[in-house]
Amino acid sequence: MPGIVRKNFDSADETRPFEDGKGRLDLVNTDKGPVGRAVFEPGWQWSKHIKPIAGTDSCEASHAAYVISGRMKVVMNDGSEGDVGPGDYFSVEPGHDAWVVGDEPCVVVDWAGFANYAAPAGSAS
Repeated sequence: MPGIVRKNFDSADETRPFEDGKGRLDLVNTDKGPVGRAVFEPGWQWSKHIKPIAGTDSCEASHAAYVISGRMKVVMNDGSEGDVGPGDYFSVEPGHDAWVVGDEPCVVVDWAGFANYAAPAGSAS
């Protein structure tokens, strides 16, 4: 195994588009597991643009992520909520909705929750 592995999201192993052209997930596969970069366009909301793909009532992925740019609001099924923005690391447990806040795309890198994100129903959300 080489001491340095380099992958570039612009040459992702897989790209998954979101509904209505509201963004995409670029996924790179590593020996330590998949890492994803998602671009959530203004107007994107999980319940509108991923729910039809995932087939679950809320996002059932657990996220460990870093926000590169833009802002997002996350609301848990129990009603607790929080906003994340540039420079923030955040973790979110399964059972939530989320949406872009403002007019700038929200770009997020996630090490935990994007393996099956935006994959067809039955794969996870």
